[in-house]
Amino acid sequence: MTPMKARLAAGETLFGTFLTLGSPFAAESLGLLGWDWLLVDLEHGGGDESQLVGQLMGCSSAGVHALVRVESDVRGRTARALDLGVEGVMCPQVNSVEQAEAWASVLHYGPPGTRGIAFFHRGARYGTDPQPIETARERVCGIAQIESPEAVEAVEEIAAIDGIDVLFVGPSDLSYSMGIFRQFDDPQFRDAIARVNEAARAAGKATGLFVTSPDQVPAALADGFRMIALGSEAGLMMTAARAAVAQAKGAVRPEA
Repeated sequence: MTPMKARLAAGETLFGTFLTLGSPFAAESLGLLGWDWLLVDLEHGGGDESQLVGQLMGCSSAGVHALVRVESDVRGRTARALDLGVEGVMCPQVNSVEQAEAWASVLHYGPPGTRGIAFFHRGARYGTDPQPIETARERVCGIAQIESPEAVEAVEEIAAIDGIDVLFVGPSDLSYSMGIFRQFDDPQFRDAIARVNEAARAAGKATGLFVTSPDQVPAALADGFRMIALGSEAGLMMTAARAAVAQAKGAVRPEA
């Protein structure tokens, strides 16, 4: 399968959803439905790192790109996820150039990265990959979340960092930190979105966005986003279940 990093660099638009329930069965079953990527959420999800590898295997079985959002930019969290075989890592709250450079260096072996040299793990096919350093360089996708005014102010420099492939906007977090929570039509928020997308284009990188409804996808595409997250498996389940319950109960006719 062509790496997600290469697909984004070639201009493809890729759709995915967040995995928040810690279930490998959810990962595998969702992966069979046509998503391009699935992301295990360790920042806000209900699962933890011990449940990561099962979900990655579910993604692999279904043939979708397997990503993870780590809890923070702490080196060990990203390094551990890479050793377990994730294809891409999303880091929340990347707010400065210095922070972005330090985190991006952990994604790749040197030079220029600082990832530790150890190859007997799932990420290097248990030592059977003949060129693990080159494979990682071509495969690993770094996704930095832009969620604050400070990040927006530094976004041009963040976009230029080698190892960061996607600038991913969390709209609720960004608007909250700007003091305009979920006022997505506010001119300040729209200017921030435009600046992020322009910085990515200038650096030859992609941008991503979290949306909660398919109705929001056309606007996201018009803005230039190409890595689009449509809610989470829990949210999708709740939406479908709510509609099914309402439809079922609506079919019951009251007794005369």
